[in-house]
Amino acid sequence: MSDPNGTDQPDPLDSFDEIIEAETTRDPDLAVIEAGSRTLRTQGGQAYADVPARPEDPEVDKALREVEAELATRWGETKLEPSVSRISALMDVLGEPQRSYPSIHITGTNGKTSTARMIEALLGAFELRTGRYTSPHVQSITERISLDGAPISAERFIETYQDIKPYVEMVDSSQEYRLSFFEVLTGMAYAAFADAPVDVAVVEVGMGGSWDATNVIDGDVAVITPIDLDHTDRLGETPAEIAGEKGGIIKQDATVILAQQPVDAAQVLLKKAVEVDATVAREGLEFGVVARQVAVGGQLLTLRGLGGEYPEVYLPLHGAHQAHNAAVALAAVEAFFGVGAQRAEPLDTDAVRKAFAAVSSPGRMEVVRRSPTIVLDAAHNPAGARVTAEAVQEAFDFSRLIGVVGASGDKNVRGLLEAFEPIFAEVVVTQNSSHRAMDADELAALAVEVFGEERVQVEPRLPDALEAAITLAEEEGEFAGGGVLVTGSVITVGEARLLLGKG
Repeated sequence: MSDPNGTDQPDPLDSFDEIIEAETTRDPDLAVIEAGSRTLRTQGGQAYADVPARPEDPEVDKALREVEAELATRWGETKLEPSVSRISALMDVLGEPQRSYPSIHITGTNGKTSTARMIEALLGAFELRTGRYTSPHVQSITERISLDGAPISAERFIETYQDIKPYVEMVDSSQEYRLSFFEVLTGMAYAAFADAPVDVAVVEVGMGGSWDATNVIDGDVAVITPIDLDHTDRLGETPAEIAGEKGGIIKQDATVILAQQPVDAAQVLLKKAVEVDATVAREGLEFGVVARQVAVGGQLLTLRGLGGEYPEVYLPLHGAHQAHNAAVALAAVEAFFGVGAQRAEPLDTDAVRKAFAAVSSPGRMEVVRRSPTIVLDAAHNPAGARVTAEAVQEAFDFSRLIGVVGASGDKNVRGLLEAFEPIFAEVVVTQNSSHRAMDADELAALAVEVFGEERVQVEPRLPDALEAAITLAEEEGEFAGGGVLVTGSVITVGEARLLLGKG
């Protein structure tokens, strides 16, 4: 067959049946479609421009800090009253801004933010004005709301907050509980997108789906990334129970893009889709990763979309999980444009390649320093840690890898440590500045049980932990290939990023 550029290509269907079989029988969380050499050492890090620093203007910085302080007086993101009544009331008094543009809604346990960034890049490549809402932020609260692929300015963030503040206070006075931190930010995002205005919004849920504050939109496309156990106290203790909550973003007549899922979760999601007459596209059946090869600074992919095959797609992100995120993102954008439904032809391959080549995902397998190489990854649960461990082994040829781990106390920290145990020569345990951070000594006790006492070092202060890890990585000499992986929490990664001079 020929690709859209006219060059002869082998028939992908010959190999795609094999890919389908591998995709549908694999362990959804651990599988890797093996391709290419594992010995190529990456040389390039990610772009940093999309993680803003503090405003240079002292007055703007002061005003932003005042907004942050006001938001901090509200319920944090881990304190929830499962209801959309307050955010619905806010949307009502704001004039329903979230209904002034179509949207792509994303839920799942892991991979949401990276997938959102990829969807945003693809839409931008087709000259659509985008708004993206993701959480949590790595360094700056303004990262959460993006327009045209970049975080909104501090000035615009402040202005948006001041614009909706009277309406927020009006809703506060009429509800049993005040609007939460996340609900106010969600209102700000939807208002900013309407004001821009955007052609399409790409929205990541905060937690769950049914009662998440973002769920006052009716997404034309609902994306569900891999589901695993996380937030079990609020979402359920099995993948099926969690899928029941996350499936709440599937709306009447929508298109559902379904990443690889545990069987029980997939059954729940498919049942929900049938109930609301939604159309479903499943990874490994209607779309997927055909081939994947490690490349300098990332990987080279052949993706099977809803409209055909897209060969030679360079993705500057590491790991099989990011390849699967790319397949999901591509299918979501195809669905948004009606590929596979209203139209049979695929998207323009060159535009797709250009979009993926420009993708970045700060704090996700991000190289921030060399000699020794320091990688940041925001894995914070066992499923995320497992795919990160796979990705590190594939992308780097470290002879000695030191872990720096600072985790949140409300996570399955033992499971996270167990996932990293095979790849860490030693681990330095620490804690970030969040009130949710697990105490370093408590974390150390768990780490000793997993790694053994001789492989664990405790440094409660993150700067000391980084310094200790670098020293350990350098013990084998300048050219021995030692490295450091900082992980365990988005907050730990964000604070390490600042300490290492990024942002």
